[in-house]
Amino acid sequence: MTAQPGTETADTLERGELALARAPDRGVAAASARPTLPARLVPTIWHSQSVRAQLLVTVLVIDVVAALIAGGVTILKARTSTRVEIAASMRLAEAFVHDAIDVAAHEAPAAQVLADLPLQQRFLRHVRIAVSDAAGRPVPPRTNSGSSDLIRGDERSPAPAWFAALIAPPAERREIPVIVKGQRIGTVSVLGEPSDEIAEVWENTLALSAVAAAVNLTVIAILYLLFGRVLGPLTALSGGLFDLEHRKYDVRLPRPGARELAAISDRFNALARALDAARTENMRLAARLITAQDDERRRTALELHDEVGPCLFGLKAYATSISTLADTLPETAARDLRERAGDMLVILERLQLLNRSLLKRLRPMALGHVPLCDLLADVVADRARQHPKIAFSFSPGPLRHSYDDAIDLTIYRCMQEGLTNAIRHANAARIEVDLAEATDGGHAQQLSLSVRDDGTGLAPDAPPGFGLTGMQERVAALGGTCVIAVETRGTRVHVTIPLAARTQDSEPA
Repeated sequence: MTAQPGTETADTLERGELALARAPDRGVAAASARPTLPARLVPTIWHSQSVRAQLLVTVLVIDVVAALIAGGVTILKARTSTRVEIAASMRLAEAFVHDAIDVAAHEAPAAQVLADLPLQQRFLRHVRIAVSDAAGRPVPPRTNSGSSDLIRGDERSPAPAWFAALIAPPAERREIPVIVKGQRIGTVSVLGEPSDEIAEVWENTLALSAVAAAVNLTVIAILYLLFGRVLGPLTALSGGLFDLEHRKYDVRLPRPGARELAAISDRFNALARALDAARTENMRLAARLITAQDDERRRTALELHDEVGPCLFGLKAYATSISTLADTLPETAARDLRERAGDMLVILERLQLLNRSLLKRLRPMALGHVPLCDLLADVVADRARQHPKIAFSFSPGPLRHSYDDAIDLTIYRCMQEGLTNAIRHANAARIEVDLAEATDGGHAQQLSLSVRDDGTGLAPDAPPGFGLTGMQERVAALGGTCVIAVETRGTRVHVTIPLAARTQDSEPA
């Protein structure tokens, strides 16, 4: 079969129009599939509550549902029992009226019969009786009972209208003719009156509701205390995890009585012990690594000081003597020789300066010989000479002559790195250095170093450099902390190092 020209193009256009026509429907379906604000808000509010609150809310919801179900069952049962009670009372009242008419018809005149009928039925419940004469006029009772044509049973406080509307059965009315000696002298109307039955049901419902409310409140209070006791280990677990997050690995949880929670506490304590052991091992390895690095720097510095330094001094002496011997040579040769010797002296001077700079970077030779406070003051003074546009201040507290070699060198390196970063990167106008002994919560002694500048501050997403990383590793190896905080104006580097027991016997500087 051969397709007609243009048929394929027409089909394509038709499919495109159908797709465009369905596109809004898909957009509407996608928009309707998105959850509404209440649908998103309710889970958010629910999950923001504590487990204890969620459990109590669940119990309250179950109580409300149970109360609604119990109320519905109560209303259905009360409606059925009221209908049955009213029907029985109507039959009984009708039989009593017939008997009363038969008895009164033989013992009293006709007028007295109509007046005595309501009195004879005054003890009937759930009904009211109205008597009218042959002309349809109401007949009042013979005695003054406080009502004209209505005699009620026991009076109760009426139930609320909404409750009565739920319970009340359909209205019933019976008309009984009063015939005396073959003549109709009146009519007795028997009407169902469920108000007292409904009032009784209402009173019972209130009593049961009060008991149920008291029981539920007691149960909720018990559950509140019970949930608090049961969930207490979870709160302790949360606090323990918070401590682990902040690297406090010495935390341990008490073992609760519940078997499942006890297993969780045991696993947490095992994890904390493992992390504590790993941290101790890492600190030991880091301390060994830093000690090895410091020993290597010390040996290199000693070689530079004891070997390279004398060699450079000797070369300088030989260059000076060559320059002196040049005076004995002819003028042309002497001039060339003195120039070469002068060039050698310049190079040797630069090598000596480089050697001293390397010695300072590797290890300050005065460390352990000069008081730590004086050594650090020299560092600050040297930086102040190199950067006269920056105001430096050094505020040391009472310090010992020296702590152990590792602590002295760590404080020295941290101060060097802090000053270098503030000078190079902070564009600061003032740098303050504080160093003093302090107490950690009134117990352990620690050495506290603070380097603060008023510069541009540290970018929040800036990765730490090698200098800061090395400083933090060196401090962590001694069991201390190194915190770099961005303040309102500038950056503050705060280093704390716990003092070992062997440093406590050192004398203050």
